Amino acid sequence: MNRPVMAANWKMNNGPTTAREFMQTFLAQYPRQNDRTILFFPPTLSMAAVAAALGDRRDILLGVQNVHWADQGAFTGELSVGMVRDAGARVVLVGHSERRHVFGETLDQTALKCAAVERGGLTPMLCVGETLEQREAGRAADVVIEQLRAGFSMMTQLATKDVMVAYEPVWAIGTGHTATADDASRMHRVLRAELIALCGDRARTTPILYGGSVNAANAPELVAAREVDGLLVGGASVDVGSWLAVARA
Repeated sequence: MNRPVMAANWKMNNGPTTAREFMQTFLAQYPRQNDRTILFFPPTLSMAAVAAALGDRRDILLGVQNVHWADQGAFTGELSVGMVRDAGARVVLVGHSERRHVFGETLDQTALKCAAVERGGLTPMLCVGETLEQREAGRAADVVIEQLRAGFSMMTQLATKDVMVAYEPVWAIGTGHTATADDASRMHRVLRAELIALCGDRARTTPILYGGSVNAANAPELVAAREVDGLLVGGASVDVGSWLAVARA
């Protein structure tokens, strides 16, 4: 996977019809690239439209925003790793701040999900990040380390399987407040050191993305910051024009 990794998280936006139109415009204006990887996390209902549009574009990956940790069963409204793999997903978001703080996802559940993603042969992108209160209390590093350790704690092949991490400070998501490039670099260094402790030298090339109010204006500075291997983008990825600008940063 080429770095930087530029990931678009559409959240609950862009249904199948809009997704088809978006991808048609995006692909027409974004030729094949060898110096980065583009990744889309569309709503589940739009995955088929995105997958069909991508065709043989191997420089662009398809992801899914959430999965259940069980392989199958009576879990109405949920999706298994096997299902999303069959739909074309290669990467799974785990522990996004909205899953944690809106839907109450726990540390144990992120661990179960990462283990299920590993078991299913896909790549987890584990999201970590502190709230404003935690940051002001001087606990930011402790919080993200705890989330990182917990999320990967049930994986049995962490030293050999691909993983990704996204640092998304909760206070910067959808608020218009963005961590500075220095803020991002400092926290990414903390995460890199912890990853190396968990899985050895392989972690030196593990992509660590920054997410939180990224837009076309601040994307170049953020993606150029030390230890920042890409961007996880929410609102600015929903519109094709702004996403093109970020993807080219």
